[in-house]
Amino acid sequence: MDPERNGYFTTFLEDIEPGTRYFYRLNGDRLRPDPVSRSQPDGVHGPSQVIDPSEFKWQDQEWRGIPEKEMIIYEIHTGTFTHEGTFESIIPFLDYLKKDLGVTAIELMPVAQFPGERNWGYDGTYVYAPQNSYGGPKGLKALINACHLKNLAVLLDVVYNHLGPEGDYLGDYGPYFTSRYQTPWGDAINFDGPQSDEVRRFFIDNALYWATEYHVDGLRIDAIHEIYDFSARHILLDIKQAIHRQAERQGRPIVVIAEGDLNDARVINPPNKGGYGLDAQWNDDFHHSLHTLLTKERGGYYQDFGNIDQLAKALREGFVYSGQYSSFRKRSHGSSSKHLPSDKFVVFSQNHDQVGNRLRGDRLSTLVSFEALKLAAGVVLLSPNIPLLFMGEEYGDETPFQYFVSHSNQELIEMVRRGRREEFAPSDWQGELPDPQSEETFRRSKIRLDLHRHGKHKILFEFYKTLMNYRKEIPALSHLSKAGMEVRACEGAAALMMRRRYGEDQISAIFSFSEIPTEVNISMEPGLWQKTIDSSERQWEGPGGSLPESLRSSGDEVRFEMSSFSLVLYHRLDEKNSISPFAEV
Repeated sequence: MDPERNGYFTTFLEDIEPGTRYFYRLNGDRLRPDPVSRSQPDGVHGPSQVIDPSEFKWQDQEWRGIPEKEMIIYEIHTGTFTHEGTFESIIPFLDYLKKDLGVTAIELMPVAQFPGERNWGYDGTYVYAPQNSYGGPKGLKALINACHLKNLAVLLDVVYNHLGPEGDYLGDYGPYFTSRYQTPWGDAINFDGPQSDEVRRFFIDNALYWATEYHVDGLRIDAIHEIYDFSARHILLDIKQAIHRQAERQGRPIVVIAEGDLNDARVINPPNKGGYGLDAQWNDDFHHSLHTLLTKERGGYYQDFGNIDQLAKALREGFVYSGQYSSFRKRSHGSSSKHLPSDKFVVFSQNHDQVGNRLRGDRLSTLVSFEALKLAAGVVLLSPNIPLLFMGEEYGDETPFQYFVSHSNQELIEMVRRGRREEFAPSDWQGELPDPQSEETFRRSKIRLDLHRHGKHKILFEFYKTLMNYRKEIPALSHLSKAGMEVRACEGAAALMMRRRYGEDQISAIFSFSEIPTEVNISMEPGLWQKTIDSSERQWEGPGGSLPESLRSSGDEVRFEMSSFSLVLYHRLDEKNSISPFAEV
């Protein structure tokens, strides 16, 4: 190969057919796969494969994307969502997600080639190559194409803070890593040191690759707190601006969403205010506030939560910890997000991290009552933020989501086992840790979508579906804004009151986290109000609702007798027409 500027080497070969396998030979003695391999059909140690991107015939030319504010995201792990565990096996369930349930976007956990056939995806080592056991490039394109034809957006989880421990040969090609910073996985990626310009380009081009060659509608960037960049222009800003320029060229929105635990408003602040300008960020504070109220857990990072005022703040502002002292971190934590729009936060009651990083990977459905599951759904889906559901949550799947890998190196396997044991040693959780390397751990984590048709699973599914319909159809709920919203804890009760207004349209919601029936007094604006949904009613397998179907308020306080772990939503009627246009959503 011929050396060129900036550390690149090139050569041109003729008559190479798609499907051809190849290696690079480094310094005459090391065979290595291509670091920008489009396909690794034989795994992380095998040769790369030539792929002709034009071979796949896209049919989504009319796709124009959906605005970020309209996203209801459904997080999927490809390997455990279906029995087959492939990209194309998801396609038959798209009508279930879009038409039956009502989500508007799916988010795939990382699909970059990882070792073996089972992994969460965060051990990927070829960030341009879709996982071979999932179906490779053709399978992923087929899934995204099918989603767009169903009017579903596709977000992709990408990992730019480390590469997996097995099959990572990127360092053989250049200074992609630096020992100046250390991550939980070893040396950090070199985003700001000597010869880092081309390292940055490698990852910026990867983001563009998914947006162009695979038509994805957004990226979720994993653990940005482990991305170390002290240069004048942060790599996240460069990625976001490159993606947004590409979105303009393609005439559709493409979002960049961060995941991190720094509670740093700079991630979302616009560049003219010193920020990176990303489109949104996962809000773990929201989850922790909600989870502790439902489960009463106080171990680990949950020790910082448990006060109902914290959930009220999460709904009003975003970050709960905005500079105050954190007992878990033993330092002050976070910055204020009060000024940021509500659609800049992705909220959830469950996700792969919060389920899978428990000792046994137990879901909320196995930790709390059926009433509490409905309450959790209401808080998330009636919030002014972007909601995210974790696969199976919508019907209360009770299968665990456990940590699994399929490494080939026995020493590495033992290191992973030991690391998991050490991680859980200080916790209060009791029981045997599932073996990450065991295929049974993986198979145990496969969800059972057929359950949504039966018993209480069906009731919970219909409850989720109904909430999503209201979210889309009632203007006060579909308009995501902090303006016209009031959220406060109810005095003397473990309950929250939330009011949201858009124009003349108004809703009032009460969320009770009390373990016993309780009285809640809230003021409601003058007018005729109709009960839209009450989780305690018999149709939702509740204990029986006693709240009025409609009520007329003169502006004074109204007393509500709330069942334990329940929610109620009232919608103010348009009295000019005598009936709410959304009363029968």
